[in-house]
Amino acid sequence: MTTTVALPSTPPRGPVPADQGCLVVQCPDTPGVVSAISTFLTAAGANILTLDQHATAETGGRFFQRTTFRLPGLVAARTELEARFATEVADRFGMQYRLTEVGKPKRVAILVSKTDHCVLDLLWRNRRGDLAMDVAMVVSNHPDLADRARPFGVPFFHVPATRDNRAEAEQRILELLRGNVDLVVLARYMQIITSEFLAEVGVPLINIHHSFLPAFIGAGPYQKAKDRGVKLIGATAHYVTPDLDEGPIIEQDVVRVDHRHATHDLVRLGADVERAVLSRAVAAHLEDRVLLDGNSTIVF
Repeated sequence: MTTTVALPSTPPRGPVPADQGCLVVQCPDTPGVVSAISTFLTAAGANILTLDQHATAETGGRFFQRTTFRLPGLVAARTELEARFATEVADRFGMQYRLTEVGKPKRVAILVSKTDHCVLDLLWRNRRGDLAMDVAMVVSNHPDLADRARPFGVPFFHVPATRDNRAEAEQRILELLRGNVDLVVLARYMQIITSEFLAEVGVPLINIHHSFLPAFIGAGPYQKAKDRGVKLIGATAHYVTPDLDEGPIIEQDVVRVDHRHATHDLVRLGADVERAVLSRAVAAHLEDRVLLDGNSTIVF
């Protein structure tokens, strides 16, 4: 007799202290910023665990810092702590900042079409506890991957989307996402995301694509790459902006190939590097290690 066991939608993870916080800031670089942040946290009773910082120039640049700390009672005190930081530190230095609880996973939606390697990798890593996220849903413009997503216990929504019904499909997806997620991951979602969708979704989007752009656009990029004798295959993960595939880059990687690799080898190797790059980019965002600097990024 075969017994089917339903997998939990929220996988077990290693214990993360509820009182561990993360403070990320950016502002014009000026003397005293690091001291002001450290002094504030120390006075609040926090113990600083890690501190990463970067200035874009020796003088007159932008300053970026990510600090993790432990503060007993953080969950109850976070709102007050955030308000005090705004008035005592952030306003003085013209800071943009965010204060998060490390032990509180971000809610993520994954959008996908028919290609499964990225979405299944994310779901697998999430089940293992490698990615600190709660997958709220998988949304696809095709029904093909429903059976493959189902064993992970994640809701799967089929929203048909084509060039002809794009506005209607985006509104349906927005209804699913609104108020339910903190991040959207495009795991090979083969539809153009409109500027109207980006204006309404209210959360960041991360996309993954092969690194042949803009050299080999359109269908069959791996065959075109093979025909040109490429020696490197890579992938790029970036935030989505209204400018197609030109958003701030979070993560990239490459693998070497040569004349002995057939087109199907290039496709396989490309899928491998896409999985790795996307998972690293998503992990960096989930852990609040990515800060935007214009159309570039600082990744701690």
